[in-house]
Amino acid sequence: MLDTNRTPGGSPTRRNASDWCPVSSQPLPTRVVLLTGPSGSGKSSLAARSGLPVLRLDDFYKEGDDPTLPLMAGTTAVDWDSPASWDADAAVDAVVELCRTGRTTVPVYDIATSSRAGTETLDIERTPLFVAEGIFAAEIVDRCRRAGVLADALCLRGRPSTTFRRRLLRDLREGRKSVAFLVRRGWRLMHAERGIVARQSALGAHPCGKDEALGRLAAAAAGRCRRTPAASEA
Repeated sequence: MLDTNRTPGGSPTRRNASDWCPVSSQPLPTRVVLLTGPSGSGKSSLAARSGLPVLRLDDFYKEGDDPTLPLMAGTTAVDWDSPASWDADAAVDAVVELCRTGRTTVPVYDIATSSRAGTETLDIERTPLFVAEGIFAAEIVDRCRRAGVLADALCLRGRPSTTFRRRLLRDLREGRKSVAFLVRRGWRLMHAERGIVARQSALGAHPCGKDEALGRLAAAAAGRCRRTPAASEA
């Protein structure tokens, strides 16, 4: 569970998805912390550890027969690590609906078959903060900010070799794809990991380790993180 008395880490001079300020006496509306990072970086376990409601953004992958799916260069294989393989519009709609009503319908995605196995209702009631986690969460930072629902955006980072091992063990355990596919993908992602983190940071997600991420989540849950609208949004 989060320690809401904890001081958030990170450099105070770096501008991120949110601006830190004292607690307001006014009640806070429901907002979201977007949690991203390379596949296998520990997003799901950190989100669960926070004790906050969690929206799984990876369930918004497109289905395998979607004609808009991107292909890997020079092949007929789908590039599942491209943001174009993901339905950002539906993800944003779900985030905003949760913030406004506390309830939304989300898909249940089966990665092994690249298809949706159904839908389920996510009900957070009037919880003032929830986590939306997934490898493409940084893609919707700006849209959530403009919708007025963003509390913070975080990108978990670590050692690429550690991420490789964690990702491979998880994917093999869950039978997500063939062994050969998982090894090839894992090797490619390990070498691309620093670039992935750099891109997510450029999109507005603050890169940090797990301890700092928990500190920022605690601050947001305590109401100490309230975004000041940019001049262009005023």
